[in-house]
This record gives sequence, C-alpha cells and structure tokens, in this order.
Amino acid sequence: MAYIDCFLAPVPRANRAAYEALARVSWEVLKDHGALAVTECWLDESGPDAATYHGADARQASDAYATFIGASGAKQDETVVLSWVEWADKAARDAGMDKVTADPRMQFGDGPMVFDGARLVAGGFLPMLRRTAST
Repeated sequence: MAYIDCFLAPVPRANRAAYEALARVSWEVLKDHGALAVTECWLDESGPDAATYHGADARQASDAYATFIGASGAKQDETVVLSWVEWADKAARDAGMDKVTADPRMQFGDGPMVFDGARLVAGGFLPMLRRTAST
C-alpha cells in the first residue's frame, strides 16, 4: 500500500523563487531514492473561504474555521506551502528517507535559509481513498 509523507511549512513570501528551487532539488533527490511523486503547493491566499467547504446546514462564520496560516504558525510576512511525497509503501519510505536525509544535495547549511525547518509540520499517512475522474 502507498505511503504519503505530508508537510506544512510557513515560508516567507519573499522566498517563493528560492523555495521553488529547493523543491526542484528535493524532487530529484527524492526520486533518486525511491519516491514515486511529489506535489508542492503554494497557498492561494485569495482562494475560497473555508465556509464554502461546508453545506448550508453545517456552515459557520468564516472566522470560526482554522486556517493553514494558523496551523502552520505563519508570521505576517509568511504564507504556507503544503506538500506531499508518495512512496510505494512504508518500507520504501523509511529506506528512501534515510538516504534522502544523508544525501549531500540535501545539506543546505551553507546557503541562505529558505524557511525555518524547525517550524515544519510533518507526518506520515496511510491512504484510505484515492480516486481520479477515470476511476
């Protein structure tokens, strides 16, 4: 069964291009160590209101809902990146991530900090349902 690593990261808006460059390097490293797919998403801050995700009978005032900005702890000058990595299974993930974190291409200590990794929210997930328009 597939395994998904999910990440929520507050990123300074001014660092979007640097984050995108980091994401491209990360994809190459992840792919080289067994990841099947990576998706990186920059928050659409003008996107739909949270209330629009609920039926009329369950809908609350917009400010009653949690936000990705709040969940990530993003500061005034930051937005949020949501990303996930798909692996064939948990064993492939565990073996792959050991290699990813040791890979020299993932050692960014001498470059400018794109985002604060200590504030990264991460977790592993077991898919329950995955459907596409063709399935």
